[in-house]
Formats: sequence, structure tokens, C-alpha cells
Amino acid sequence: MTEPIVVGVDASAPSRAAVEWAAEDARLRGLPLRVVRIEGAEPAGGVAVALLSLGSRASCTVLGLHGEDGVPGPAAGSVPHEVAARSNLPVLLVPGGGNGRTDRRWRTGQVALGVDARDPVSAVMDFAFDAARRRGARLHAVHAWRLPSCAEQWLPYALPEEDRGAWEDQEVQLLSDALRPWREQYPQVDVYEDVRLQSPSAALVRASASAGLLVVGRADRSLGSTLRAVLEHTECPVAVVPR
Repeated sequence: MTEPIVVGVDASAPSRAAVEWAAEDARLRGLPLRVVRIEGAEPAGGVAVALLSLGSRASCTVLGLHGEDGVPGPAAGSVPHEVAARSNLPVLLVPGGGNGRTDRRWRTGQVALGVDARDPVSAVMDFAFDAARRRGARLHAVHAWRLPSCAEQWLPYALPEEDRGAWEDQEVQLLSDALRPWREQYPQVDVYEDVRLQSPSAALVRASASAGLLVVGRADRSLGSTLRAVLEHTECPVAVVPR
């Protein structure tokens, strides 16, 4: 793929961080960089449509992660929110400025990957493994799971440890099996397999705290509750990859 990386810029700190990220990513991937100004009086919807059009001819689109009144995360209806929800290609959302964030660690931190071990998506897995390979970074593969419905008979009392351990062992094996084809394709990537009895959003936010990049999949033309929660609390760049 030789299509450029497209980065949208305005005068904000997240936008400046996005340009720095995009330039470094273009260097790592040997791709051209196209910088597009997104300031002006045009409504947010029109800006999003323009970026989606440009992004359809790009390897990915990079945008600063804005919130409302300085709060991290994209506001509903914002340009980053709309582009990430509707793009047919990966969109990288980059936070910047305030809240203790520093772009320095983005260059060296591990790549975190959200995996549904029962339904791994090739586009998402390929993006994460390739990103880890290019950066010489460890890949932190996170699979969140829930107790089976039969466990409800024990609640709110303590769940027998033997049963919980057996269910967790099954999840560990599922994740190992899901990752095997990509481990074989990318033998140079060091992979840490992480199975967590948590909601997907909580598991991914926790993983993002020590990551230089978080890679997540998007199932349809909306971000969904899990992705919105992750974007609201993330402290690292997030690659939203459509299925």
C-alpha cells in the first residue's frame, strides 16, 4: 500500500500532536504524508465528509482527539467522532495536551490490541501486528471475558474457585488459538497474552495506560458504547480499524 497518510489539522494541541504522530508513522511505513487544514466556518458534518472523501484514498486518517470544554475524548457529533465511526479505512485518534499526557512515550510504548478471541478480525489483527513490528514494540493482546450464564446460580455468593479457574483456562486457550496465525506470520513480534474478567471497555482503558498505541475494531457505522468509553478515557493514540 502506497497511499498517503492523511492528517487533519487546526490550531489545537491535539491537532499538533496528531501531525507529529502522522509524520512519525509516515516515516516508519515509508508513506507520503498529506496535511489538510480543517479550520473554518464550515459545519462539522461538512468537514467530516471532506475528510472521509480524502481518507478513502489514503492508508489511514489521523486526527487530534478533542472533547467538550477540554475534557478528553471526542464529543458526540465532532469531526473525529464522525470520521472514526464512518471511515472504511483505519482512523488514528491522537490525544494531546493537558491531563499529564506526553507524546514522548507514544513512540516507545507497547502496542495494545483489543481481541475478541471468539471472532478475531484479520484487518484489526494485521494492523496491530504490523504496527508492533515496525516500532519494534511488544504487542499486548487483551481479551475481556464474562462469566457464563450458569455462574449466576452462585451470585451474589462466592463463585467456586475451581469453576472460575476452569472457565478462565478456556478463555486463555481461546486467545492463544486466535493469535497463533499472526504469531506465525510475525515471528519477530513479542506478544503478551492478557485475559481479563472485565468489561471490554475497562480492560482496554487499563491496557492503554501503559501503551504507545491502542488498536481496536469497529463493527458497524457507529462507535458503539465500548469504543466511546475507551475514547473518553484513553491516554494514548487509538487506531479504530473497521472490520
